Amino acid sequence: MALRRFDIEAGGDTFAFKPETEEKISFWRNKYPSDKQRSAVIPLLWLAQKDNNGWLSEPAMREVADRLEMPYIRVYEVATFYTMFRLQPVGKYHIQLCGTTPCQLRGAEKLKEVCQTEIGKQMYVTDDGRLSWEEVECLGACVNAPMVQVNDDYYEDLTPESLAVILNKLKNGVETHAGPQVDRINSAPEGGTAILTDPDLFNGSRNEVAFLPNLPTAEPEPEATAAGNPEEGAPTNTQREVPQKENAGKTTLISKTEKASEGQNAASAEKPAAVEVPTDQRDDLKRISGIGPKNEDALNALGIFTFQQIADWTPANVDWVEDYMSFPGRIEREDWIGQAKLLASGGETDFSKRVDAGEVESSKDDEE
Repeated sequence: MALRRFDIEAGGDTFAFKPETEEKISFWRNKYPSDKQRSAVIPLLWLAQKDNNGWLSEPAMREVADRLEMPYIRVYEVATFYTMFRLQPVGKYHIQLCGTTPCQLRGAEKLKEVCQTEIGKQMYVTDDGRLSWEEVECLGACVNAPMVQVNDDYYEDLTPESLAVILNKLKNGVETHAGPQVDRINSAPEGGTAILTDPDLFNGSRNEVAFLPNLPTAEPEPEATAAGNPEEGAPTNTQREVPQKENAGKTTLISKTEKASEGQNAASAEKPAAVEVPTDQRDDLKRISGIGPKNEDALNALGIFTFQQIADWTPANVDWVEDYMSFPGRIEREDWIGQAKLLASGGETDFSKRVDAGEVESSKDDEE
């Protein structure tokens, strides 16, 4: 980094914070213990720079040092190290032009020529005191390159022509429009976004969750109650058909509608019949879209090995399997039965063709 010295002559002999700044000074100082007040040196230097027409004079630095009870040299060291602090007078509107690679590739050199033509050399202040400029490192708006910062505002997506217009408006006291200078909002694509345009994505309608995932399952009923007399509230045989441990560790996101119908599904659910099928006669269930290696293993564990078994499922079978595998509505949504019927009859689906061609990774490896 180049040697940086402050302008002693231009700074005069005195400096005082503006009355309205005192509240901000107190805010920053109150963030630190009484014996750590020097930690506020950077924000106080920033406030001093704002109150001193955009730059730090030597009296301004001394005022900060006195307030924080710091040696002057320590404050000078901070001010000369950080390039955010300017050490000589600047114009009412100081332009910081980003010259780092993204802006350089997008035309920053042409913007420099405009600044040199409209203002002069770097850090030169125009005769009317309104404009000055300097080249700086990355300002963090690379997606909107090339850009400049004018005081506290970013002007982005610039061309030599648009920057010249902005500088002339600043010079003549005409209001300017900060932000992108092309047809885009912030960093969105020019001409408007082409993705994520569904209003339902932003109105909260997709956030309805009956309970949070990965929470512990409900505690089973106490043994005394389970072994008690049915007249005393003991569970019936129907309630005991699906043991509590069968659902242990299973978590899912279930909507309020699905949760409300859960009791009805449980009452009408029926486990599919298990069948022993020789290994060489088992179908590759992964040819059904929605069934990966883990789901195939789970189905095999239930005694389900062929497309025909899935094709023969009743609605009660579907309810039972969905409850067991903790994905309500998925079998119907992905049309497992329709795919299974077609495959069982010797037909093919677009998905099964891709599986056979080795193009579906999830049909080779475990699902996430």
